[in-house]
Amino acid sequence: MPIRRFGGHRSLAPYSQTSKLSYGYTKMNISRSDYRVFSANSSTACTELAKRITERLGVQLGKSVVYQESNTETRVEVKESVRGQDVFIIQTIPRDVNTAIMELLVMAYALKTSCAKNIIGVIPYFPYSKQCKMRKRGSIVCKLLASMLAKAGLTHIITMDLHQKEVQGFFNFPIDNLRASPFLIQYIQEEIADYRNAVIVAKSPSAAKRAQAYAERLRLGLAVMHGEAQHSESDMADGRHSPPLSRTTAGHTGLELPLMMPKEKPPITVVGDVGGRIAIIVDDIIDDVEDFVAAAENLKERGAYKIYIMATHGLLSAEAPILIEESAIDEVVVTNTVPHEVQKLQCSKIKTVDVSLILAEAIRRIHNGESMSYLFRNITVDD
Repeated sequence: MPIRRFGGHRSLAPYSQTSKLSYGYTKMNISRSDYRVFSANSSTACTELAKRITERLGVQLGKSVVYQESNTETRVEVKESVRGQDVFIIQTIPRDVNTAIMELLVMAYALKTSCAKNIIGVIPYFPYSKQCKMRKRGSIVCKLLASMLAKAGLTHIITMDLHQKEVQGFFNFPIDNLRASPFLIQYIQEEIADYRNAVIVAKSPSAAKRAQAYAERLRLGLAVMHGEAQHSESDMADGRHSPPLSRTTAGHTGLELPLMMPKEKPPITVVGDVGGRIAIIVDDIIDDVEDFVAAAENLKERGAYKIYIMATHGLLSAEAPILIEESAIDEVVVTNTVPHEVQKLQCSKIKTVDVSLILAEAIRRIHNGESMSYLFRNITVDD
């Protein structure tokens, strides 16, 4: 076998050629363009956001098939190689929440077993985020879902406006909680005539911090509504309020604990002036709209001449579109984190703001290993 010299060292020719081929193969694998974007939705209406994101990234949507079998089992087939690549799964959540979760879990596990390098879930609206606190004898379902996603193979999550920011502590891998407020604030400035005569309204004291952030950025006044009964915080009767069973205990007369006074629903009041102003109610989720309709009527009675509702996630369940159409609300503005085209056909007051730009930029930065701080400029802990 001929021996060649390279820089004074002897080397075997076949070994040198193999080294060149191996180096070239390694270099191809670490190319920053090696990533794929998939949609885990079986519904065509839910893939619209994924198409917008891939168009902004300049890539093709990954080839896969997601469908429900005749017995409603979820089946996922990945139609291209993902070995050693960063894979992003875009999953928008339709009305059938549990099916969408199962589609995401099965696709993540399919990519994991196909040797994907990193599996990043892009879940603009994170389901079960309201069930993040212990309620009586309930369970913290959001924590359970976080564990399931990790077990399925996800290594990172991109989401938007979590119902409670503390949810991020449920995950044992990174999670980026993006904000939709810049897009909604831009809509207010460009689409609401005379917005300088507006006042930002918090529908309840718990939403005051979010409303304050909008008011400070728009240089507007703030009003807070107080007195609405919050169902999630209601002190409903259950077994914990039952008297203990009478037991005969020798030498122990029992403890007399102070009695907790029951909560009473106070009359609805508005702290702040809304007379002759445009009222803009801000929140993270608009689902059942009865509270929003009641708030709009209350603001009208106090002199507000236009009512707008700004929310990140427009779930708009049940009869929400019809109730909005017949209410004192002038316009409901939501983002496209959740598909709501059917609801828009039922109600002309629903408007949509596209947030695919920030989601696409987050994907690009994560894949390229760039800092995410640019997407959180001027974002404080309370936002």
